[in-house]
Amino acid sequence: MDFLQPQHLMISIEKEGPEKRVKQSFPLRFGRYSEIRTKDFEFCFNLNGEIKSIRGLKPDWPHPAEQFKRTMGNDWVYYTVGDKSGHEGVVSWMGEYYLPCLPYPSNPVWEIRYFSNPVIMNAFAEWSQLFANLYMANSQGMYPHARGLIERILANDDRVLYERSQELNRIIGARVSVLPPDTRHADYDVIPLIISDGCLYHCKFCCVKSDQKFQKRSKENIQEQITALKHYFGADLVNYHALFLGNHDALAAGEDFICFAAEEAYNAFGFRQRMDQRPFLYLFGSVGSFLRSEPALFEKLNRLPFYTYINIGFESMDPDTLSLIGKPVTSGQVKEAFEKMMEINATFDRMEITGNFIAGDNLSPGHDNSLALLLKHAGAKRKSKGAIYLSPLKDSPKKRELLPRFYTIKEESRLPVFVYLIQRL
Repeated sequence: MDFLQPQHLMISIEKEGPEKRVKQSFPLRFGRYSEIRTKDFEFCFNLNGEIKSIRGLKPDWPHPAEQFKRTMGNDWVYYTVGDKSGHEGVVSWMGEYYLPCLPYPSNPVWEIRYFSNPVIMNAFAEWSQLFANLYMANSQGMYPHARGLIERILANDDRVLYERSQELNRIIGARVSVLPPDTRHADYDVIPLIISDGCLYHCKFCCVKSDQKFQKRSKENIQEQITALKHYFGADLVNYHALFLGNHDALAAGEDFICFAAEEAYNAFGFRQRMDQRPFLYLFGSVGSFLRSEPALFEKLNRLPFYTYINIGFESMDPDTLSLIGKPVTSGQVKEAFEKMMEINATFDRMEITGNFIAGDNLSPGHDNSLALLLKHAGAKRKSKGAIYLSPLKDSPKKRELLPRFYTIKEESRLPVFVYLIQRL
């Protein structure tokens, strides 16, 4: 129900978008949410009254599909459509119709300095003004039909939103410093559940992993997280359709822990199939943990009520590059893991293994050549499965110049190839 207010506010207490996530080139809201519009901006809120997105409505806004989105980590991410459309635009190298512009250092191949555009940055001033207007309206008893929504919004000011992000980190015992690239299918909206800490490797090039040795969490800790997360997400839990089992090598936790956590979370969070779309399950794996995983694990994962994505850090097929980045695996092990990925993707219907390879200016010439050859001759039985992500090294000085090399590899590859943007929760 909409109410047109004297201050030109149009308040939609609860709107409902499609349940199933689909790829689209325009801002389509999924699930249940609330919306307030002024003549210049659109503000969307989740069911807890937390601000989720801001989009400009005036003609000087860069593009109707561009917007700010606030993450559960309290980062404001600007979604741009880029400056090209068609085959060579954002969708051809991100797999999505938008590019998230992150407010923290990362590895973007295409940097858009949205923060220097006063039209875009004015969105935050308008959000502050709206908050003040809602505070005044509530104190005067205005808009009684929308009072519950207004009170929820006012209970979530900037200080509370920051504290909520810190509370999430305390619940799971860590900050999720990087999400699997496949979480783009859920627009990075995932419930994090940490089943292990640390990593089997501590590669020199990696900028997101901790120095901790790999260690599994206890099942008691996993259950405690689930209970606390259910309370944390509250009413907005119904809008989530994806689970991330963290942290950096959850695959190494083994069949028992992975399946225990997935099944417990599925029941506690009320996940269900939406139309023909199963909820998503995401986790990272290393070359070592992947090669050690028995067929029984993948068979059991395939029987879970999820569609599972496991992202493996291959990084390179070139021995010199593996030595340069300090990754303690051989090119033979990488090749074996790659072939295992292909086999699993051809065998199981409800699971997909994807892989990461690095990209950069100062790597051995053999890196690009060996990667191109590997992908060119990949015996893909299902071309739509098993995406390969090229991750620009964070300190690479000419990321934009990597795009022509990316397109060369992509055009000859028998597998889908995209760019991996390192994004935290």
